[in-house]
Amino acid sequence: MSFPSTIAGLNQLPADQKRETYAQIIPPGLLSQYKIGQDLKDSQGQDLFIMHCPAGSSSAELAFYHQADAKDPLLFGHITDTIHGQLHILLYGMNDVLSPRFDVDRLPDGTKTNFGINQRNLEAEQKALEAGLAPGQIYRGPHLFKESLFQFESFAACMGQDLFFVEPLFYHVAIIFEKYNFHYQTGKKFMSRINDGFSKDGDLLPLLDNSSPFRSPKAASQIRLRSWAVHDNILGEPFTNVTMYRFVEKETTPCQDYSLDW
Repeated sequence: MSFPSTIAGLNQLPADQKRETYAQIIPPGLLSQYKIGQDLKDSQGQDLFIMHCPAGSSSAELAFYHQADAKDPLLFGHITDTIHGQLHILLYGMNDVLSPRFDVDRLPDGTKTNFGINQRNLEAEQKALEAGLAPGQIYRGPHLFKESLFQFESFAACMGQDLFFVEPLFYHVAIIFEKYNFHYQTGKKFMSRINDGFSKDGDLLPLLDNSSPFRSPKAASQIRLRSWAVHDNILGEPFTNVTMYRFVEKETTPCQDYSLDW
């Protein structure tokens, strides 16, 4: 059986093959950190890998938990096809769910904030900032970005794709992607404008005036703090319309048959 080349094609597979295929994006390090078996189930046989990828859809929403009744996933993602049948990661993240949680994703009344993009829980964000987290982080990460990229690149290669697209939701995420040889499809001028603003004699420097906890003068030279300032609307506009892509350099695993301080 040939390996489908699109998410729409993967979604047509039988349930067991679909599960096995999408599970390939899970970094093995995540399983070892949380002592989860290759079947992705707990000791009672309950499924820890939840997928929403029905036949007829060209997108897949995936969530992987450390236990069946967990509040938050270890890994979550939303992948879709572009109009040209290429892979586009709309959302991807990992949580160290054993670390402290910061409710930046919800208001005190439970209203969702879309990771602070639509609305902001300022008290939770300040606590996250002080704990060393970046915008959008509910937990600290498990430090598996490089491994997760390796897994996804292998997944894309097995589909016969020579590149894939990502949608960084925050400034610091785009900078991380740059480090790993992602290029800009859109947003390069926007990113340059931000860098210029924080550089010597830049127009953003006078706004790093401690007028809020997210506008520290230290942000001029620290990516994480820059990202908080951008998230705090120091630009006068939201961080949006940035899309990046990365070429798949090689098939890194066998396929199934079917700069600044941080």
